[in-house]
This record gives sequence, structure tokens and C-alpha cells, in this order.
Amino acid sequence: MKLKKLYLIFFCLILSALGGQWAIAESQSNATSHYEFYTPSTDATGKVFMGREIAHVMGFHGAAWLERQNRVNEERTDILVKSLNLSAGMHIADIGAGTGFLSREMAKLVGDQGQVFAVDIQPEMLGKLKNLQKTYRNITPILASNQKTNLAPNSTDLAIMVDVYHELAYPFEVIQDTMQALKKNGRFVLVEYRAEDDNVPIKSSHKMTEAQIIKEMNVHGLQHEKTIKSLPWQHIVIFTKP
Repeated sequence: MKLKKLYLIFFCLILSALGGQWAIAESQSNATSHYEFYTPSTDATGKVFMGREIAHVMGFHGAAWLERQNRVNEERTDILVKSLNLSAGMHIADIGAGTGFLSREMAKLVGDQGQVFAVDIQPEMLGKLKNLQKTYRNITPILASNQKTNLAPNSTDLAIMVDVYHELAYPFEVIQDTMQALKKNGRFVLVEYRAEDDNVPIKSSHKMTEAQIIKEMNVHGLQHEKTIKSLPWQHIVIFTKP
């Protein structure tokens, strides 16, 4: 219980300091038909997509959280990366790459002939990603907008979002854009904190159920391949582009 309270306090502090660039940029008057607006609940935006209220963003102020020393043990990111079955020469899109915590590990696996497109909307994060190029020449930082990843068409074998999708201000538009970047039969992976589990020490607005994830991906024609539930706090939901 003490650990859970600490995580909740941390998220409150982070959200209060956000630049909020993945966050809501438009008012109800110019919203698209995909979204509805209500009075915001605690720690969320009031903007609703397919019955789900979009969360506030963890901005660059939370970089230290992404690089915390115990992250591998807490989230078992080693199991996550292994479950992706990456191989040399693959082109991967790490969307919402942040500090590049996972981009680094994936870059090692795809090798010199592969490529990791580290995509983020925050210029401050992009600066951190560019620093990685000194060590990882196969990491390419890409600055996104709130509706576009700026990935080239048919450029990726696998696209992944880790604890990112629930914060997207324009989830419909971003996934549509990601689809055009995926090759035929390419895989799209969403990693989200499990909303089904009350013991996961993360605020409810930053969790998603497996059913909600699949529901939202179905509108894009993505085919649910499998869900991996071997991580302590998150599920790995894998889709294929037909």
C-alpha cells in the first residue's frame, strides 16, 4: 500500500509540471467527430474516445522516472523486449520513445543493418534521443506532431508504444498514421498498465483493459494476434496489419 501511494504521489507531481504536448490542444468547438468532451475527472482531460477518457501526459519532466534504476526489475523490460522476437535487419518504430530506454535495447537486437526510429513529440526528449546516436548509429530520432508520427510509408516491420497510447490527444489519427508506416503483415504492439488489476500502483487514467485496447484497434482493421501477460504490471497486446 505504501508503494502504491508513492507512485500515485509521483504521478501527481509529474502531471502538475507538464508541458502537455501530447495533451489536449483543441477545444470542444473544433473537435473532430471521433471525440466527446465532458468535465474532466481527476488526473484526466475530459476528452473521451470510444468511452475512454484520455489521460494527461507525462512530459519531459518525467525523464528521470523513465530512466530509474529499478525499472527493469519493476516492469521486467527484459521480458518485454524478448517477447517482441526482434531479429537483425528489422526496422522498428518506438513511438513515444521518451529518453530511448527501450530504443537502446531494441537497437542492439536489430544490429547495424536494422533501424530503430525513435519517435517523440517533445523536442526536449528528441535532444536526449540524438545523444544516443553517438553510441547507437542505428537509432534515428524523429520529431512527431500530435496527429502524425512523421514515419515514412511502409518503413517499419514493427511499431510499438509503451505506456503511451492512453495519453495520445488524437489516438484515432495517430494510429491511422502509424498504419501507413507499417509494412503489410507488420506488427503493432501496445504495452499498457493493466486496468483489470487494482494492485498495479498506477493511477486509473494511465491504465487500459485488454478489451478496451482491442476495441480501439478494431476500428483500424488491425488483427489481434495475442496478448502476453507475463509482465508484473502491464500487458503486451500484439496486432498484425493485414
